[in-house]
Amino acid sequence: MIAFVFPGQGAQAVGMGKALADQFEICAKTFAEADAALGEPISDLIFNGPIDRLTLTENTQPAILTMSVAVWRLLDQKGITPSLVAGHSLGEYSAHVAAGTLQFADAVRLVRNRGRYMQEAVPVGTGAMAAILGLDEAGVIKACEEAAQGEVVSPANLNGAGQIVIAGTSAAVARAGERARALGAKRAIPLPVSAPFHCALMKPAEVRLTPELRAVPANDPRVPVVANVDAEPKRTAAASIDALIKQVASPVRWEDVVQRLANEGVTRYVEVGPGKALSGMIKRIASGATIQNVEGPDDLAALEGQS
Repeated sequence: MIAFVFPGQGAQAVGMGKALADQFEICAKTFAEADAALGEPISDLIFNGPIDRLTLTENTQPAILTMSVAVWRLLDQKGITPSLVAGHSLGEYSAHVAAGTLQFADAVRLVRNRGRYMQEAVPVGTGAMAAILGLDEAGVIKACEEAAQGEVVSPANLNGAGQIVIAGTSAAVARAGERARALGAKRAIPLPVSAPFHCALMKPAEVRLTPELRAVPANDPRVPVVANVDAEPKRTAAASIDALIKQVASPVRWEDVVQRLANEGVTRYVEVGPGKALSGMIKRIASGATIQNVEGPDDLAALEGQS
């Protein structure tokens, strides 16, 4: 059984998808559709940079979504289809486009605003994220609780294999990193992010995004979408939208998502879109699984050879 998984923020690179757009009409059309939906040439930014503009959250999110959907449409055209889908943070929107829950143009506009609202929720420099390595979830929660001192700090991404990302105010994240090391963590690595995603500081972004998500036309997904917030397969439009709303200020439970996919019978995972971050995580969570990523024409040829 095949699952498609879609990457989140951090996977972006200048030039991603260009070889596909040059070679396949369906991919070129996808980038053109994104330009039309946003009323500006995001494809030019994706293909040519500059990187500092591409890494602005409000640009990164529609850029990665567009690249991922271009790859998914090509796979779909080739008859390679999943039984389940999931995405890491932003990638959950790509998953819902692939599942037919959301129209691509609506999703591009939603994630542009999602990125903007998330960035504007916290003044630059006042929030932070850090990766805690080698400490389990209970230990990380304990470190956060003991370091909070009335400020926000909590697990944001539970990525599996002893890697948990925390988010909150800059001072509280720094204290929690020190406390985690005292509790046995191997390392606490500050991350170069523009905002503290997936924690209570994102509540203002959730409030702003909720009416837009509620207003957008949504269909019941064609294939179940395993959600970040609870690792449960979403099979209705209403449940899907609820999960996307809660996701903004809640942790991404990626280890649980992959375990749920495995429990549902998935043995083959295809990372659809830029980068290989999810492939690395899945390898550590689902031992024995077959994992491939598709971000260029060569990857497609390898996948077709096995399908």
